[in-house]
Amino acid sequence: MPHLPFFLASLAWNYGLGMTYVVVPLYVHAQGLSGSQIGALFSVPVIAQVALNLVGGAYTDRIGGRHIMLGSCWIMAAAGVSFALGEGFWMLFVGQVLMVVSRAAFWPATWSIASELPGTRGIQLGRLNAITNLGQIVGTGTRGFILVITGYVTTFLVLAGMGFAALAAGARSPRVAFGKADGRWSVLDAYRPLLGQRIIFYSVLCAYLSALPFSLSMSFYPLLLAHYGFEAEASGVLLALRAVGSIAAGLLVARFARTGPETLWPVWSGVAVALSVGLLPAINHAAPIALLMLAVGFGSGAMTLYFQITLSESSRASERGAALALGGLGWGLSHFSTPLIMGFIADRVGIVYGFYVLGALALACTAAIALTRRWAFERTPPQGGGA
Repeated sequence: MPHLPFFLASLAWNYGLGMTYVVVPLYVHAQGLSGSQIGALFSVPVIAQVALNLVGGAYTDRIGGRHIMLGSCWIMAAAGVSFALGEGFWMLFVGQVLMVVSRAAFWPATWSIASELPGTRGIQLGRLNAITNLGQIVGTGTRGFILVITGYVTTFLVLAGMGFAALAAGARSPRVAFGKADGRWSVLDAYRPLLGQRIIFYSVLCAYLSALPFSLSMSFYPLLLAHYGFEAEASGVLLALRAVGSIAAGLLVARFARTGPETLWPVWSGVAVALSVGLLPAINHAAPIALLMLAVGFGSGAMTLYFQITLSESSRASERGAALALGGLGWGLSHFSTPLIMGFIADRVGIVYGFYVLGALALACTAAIALTRRWAFERTPPQGGGA
């Protein structure tokens, strides 16, 4: 498999990302930062990620996704060193910003690379998504053992090591042909022609819905399980099932997922996400919760694959990185808005009702996707008229 080094690089990078999900919050708390400092540490970089994601997408079309991916690996290694040396708010803030920059560069670059690999585009993107989730599962699952045995400093040095491991594997990956964006001297030039296309806004909506369960996994899923009395070990297993469902979607659905206005694939995926989120608090028992976590992972994984294929097939090679970055804005919007909505509702009426509201929101997004899918694939009327 000539492109195995590319997938190994993604596996190593996502292993490092999975480590940060729990270790960074624990380390920040151990540093004794105030609530406002912790909030700023995690919210401000997410806002910056939106802009950085667009820059990364534009430059993917300029210099190729491989160069952007390798740069992202370097930045992850630097983030690990920064965390290992970090004491106090500002050093931790530097480490968090570096991780955000690495994430913002990595996603559009690897999506673009996978869309250009030989073979069926959907299958290659499905493999990438499956490896992404596998790496994050293993990273999240093993970080506890590393932390208990070695402590925070060594754990963050392992994070830096995973950045270098991803760099070494990525450097051996074959170069993939890409369409250079000639004659563009501004990042904005890459997005002007895309912003007039209906399919972009439709894909952002699909991406938002696909990211909603992921946003909850990083914020309120663990709190709901703790609210219902699940121990940390059981919660970890249940949360991992979301990623297992996404892996199954990446490997199984890739052969059948289709884009275009006729397919109902995004509608059924959205229904699975909405019902799984909204029904999760209804029954406090491990078995139905496990099934719903698998279902929400499968639905969100299928929706992720759908919007990736849709954007890849509707964009030219010279603008694919920018198109995927624009679609990925839905992920950033979800990571920013979902915790805010849940926190606001949980403070006033309780976390259980927050999940009911998020389930209703996901169902509304699904209805919007169903109503706009034919409109989205129609050609945008030319500006200014004329025969």
